[in-house]
Amino acid sequence: MSTQPKAMPAAEPLRAAPLPIPRALFVFALFYGGMVCIAGVLGAKQVAMGPLAVEAGIFGFILLVVIASTVAELYGRATADSLVRLGFVPLIVSMALIQLVLFLPADPGMYPPLKEAFPVVLGQGGRMMLAGLISYGISQTLNVLIFSKLSRGEGKLVWLRAMIASVCSQVVDTLLFISISFLGERDILDLLIGQMIAKVVLSVVLVPVLITAFVALGRRLDART
Repeated sequence: MSTQPKAMPAAEPLRAAPLPIPRALFVFALFYGGMVCIAGVLGAKQVAMGPLAVEAGIFGFILLVVIASTVAELYGRATADSLVRLGFVPLIVSMALIQLVLFLPADPGMYPPLKEAFPVVLGQGGRMMLAGLISYGISQTLNVLIFSKLSRGEGKLVWLRAMIASVCSQVVDTLLFISISFLGERDILDLLIGQMIAKVVLSVVLVPVLITAFVALGRRLDART
């Protein structure tokens, strides 16, 4: 009696391993870490906005505010708070690396104007670095808190909540950073007023558009998983 070989079971199609975190959250976290580092570097330049001057780091900071608010909207306040806390890691590491590079001797063949400008642009005293850490942590946490509280669990008027939260956090960030950095060294009143007005204007103009785009992008990325 002959026996027929048993048919081998069909191989199951290969499936992509599921992401441990939502796709959009992964993308936003990477973007957030980059903005934390670059915002401080951009702050070395002051840009003119009509009669007002504002440090260019505001553009990176607005993106930080928008990303944190987006994460709070899509994944909840606790996740956004974790993102803000984890932002201290690239911020502190980048500060340490800048100090290391400034300490190391420059190559004799380095372009002379660049050699002279590098420590001027990237060099920050300990007081300013401390001011940056404190103002970042408090203002970003406040932004997430206000944005989440205004929702009341309804998830409406994202653009308005984000704008209000950004305005409040920008004012607090400016007050903390300038006071800690310059109080006792120079008159800070005019600097405070000018910075606050410029940052409030930028928040009102940019944040509603950006938060709407980022929330839509996040939902689209997660829909593809």
